[in-house]
Amino acid sequence: MYNTSKLYISLGIMGMLTANPATAQQAGHQPEQISLQKAIDLALQNNRGLAIRKLQVAEKQAKLKEDEVKKYPSVTVNSTYQYNANTGSLVIDQGSFGVLPLNATTQVPLPNETKTFNLGQHHTINAGIMAYQPITQLGKVKTGLAIDQTDIQVSEQERRKAALQIRQAVERLYYGLLINQQQQTEAASKLDVAKLKLYDVESALGSGKTINVSKAGLQANIADEEQNLLKLAIQREDYETDLKRLTGIKADSLVLAGVELTQIAVPSLDSVALSALRNNVDIQLATLGQQKAQLGIKAAQQSYRPDVGVLAGYTYQQGNLIFPVNNPYVGVNLKWNLQDLVANKQVMTQRNLIRQQAQENLLNTQEQVSSDLEKAYRKISQARALIDVAQKAARYRAEELKVQQDRQAAGLNLKSDLLTAQSNLAKAQVDLLAAQLNYQLAVLDVNLLTGTL
Repeated sequence: MYNTSKLYISLGIMGMLTANPATAQQAGHQPEQISLQKAIDLALQNNRGLAIRKLQVAEKQAKLKEDEVKKYPSVTVNSTYQYNANTGSLVIDQGSFGVLPLNATTQVPLPNETKTFNLGQHHTINAGIMAYQPITQLGKVKTGLAIDQTDIQVSEQERRKAALQIRQAVERLYYGLLINQQQQTEAASKLDVAKLKLYDVESALGSGKTINVSKAGLQANIADEEQNLLKLAIQREDYETDLKRLTGIKADSLVLAGVELTQIAVPSLDSVALSALRNNVDIQLATLGQQKAQLGIKAAQQSYRPDVGVLAGYTYQQGNLIFPVNNPYVGVNLKWNLQDLVANKQVMTQRNLIRQQAQENLLNTQEQVSSDLEKAYRKISQARALIDVAQKAARYRAEELKVQQDRQAAGLNLKSDLLTAQSNLAKAQVDLLAAQLNYQLAVLDVNLLTGTL
């Protein structure tokens, strides 16, 4: 007989395995049926990490538009009002310009009296507008825009990489759940066999045909199968939680649709390697990093140039009698900070080191992708071989089950023999499904590396 703890474990496991949609609906939990393609579409639509990548692309595009303004003239408008407590004045003393002789006895001083002229007013108003068009810095601005465009491409490639990784994660979880379902079927069948063998032993023990040692061993087998079922149920919950998080599904449980498992014609390794060099996301990112480093060197070289530009403007002032009220003007501006020439030499050194790092990173990424492609191709070959063997095993197990069913109908075997044959067939089907799914995952790895998803 079972002890209390074993009975609770058995009931808990069987409750998880035998829960059906009707029971779930009565409990207020409606399962959601989902296919692999639907799961992928939902993940690409709802995943927050991918949404962040899309926003980063939009951010870089806005940065490009911001920097494009630097190509055009900068226009500055200014206006001030000022109250002057003291105003300036011009004083010309009497006779400062000498004297004017009218006759031999009469001389008139110039001016004939002290003159005072106000040069300003208490209230002054100044307003003006100035436009400045850089000339020598346009090349550096153009280089900066090229860097911004490279940043946009980097963000787009990172968004594409995130989408590929999400798609791969969804497919792995989906396939893992399918394998888990078959493994639970196999484990449940083994549990039934163990229970039936225990029943036979208990019957034989009652008639004195066996000993308690046999019963204890079978009870241990039952406990092992219950433990295995519990582990599989926990694993399924973990897989479902991860899948729901990726896809944004809010249902309490999932019902998976089957997938069509067919062997796909994969191009040769050489042609796939060429495709990977052109389309692999990591290689694209490394290439863009190298291009950005080269543009950084170009921008540093352009920093040696002085800042020369033309300017034009107009000023209006009221309250100062010396300066004109209206004053349009044009001119050329030169600015050159000689200290920057020394500092820019170190900037050039840094940029060259960054370029060397980018070159090494590109070569390393190409080697890594090439190695990963070879591994994926080996996995495809290994999975094909495992599929062939698993198909043979499944076919033989099916034939074995047919023999046991015929013997059962003729009363020539025990029910445990039939259940054992069913369990063996379930295991063979699990192995076949696992081999087929591993093949699909290997093909998925190749598609991911070549950027063809």
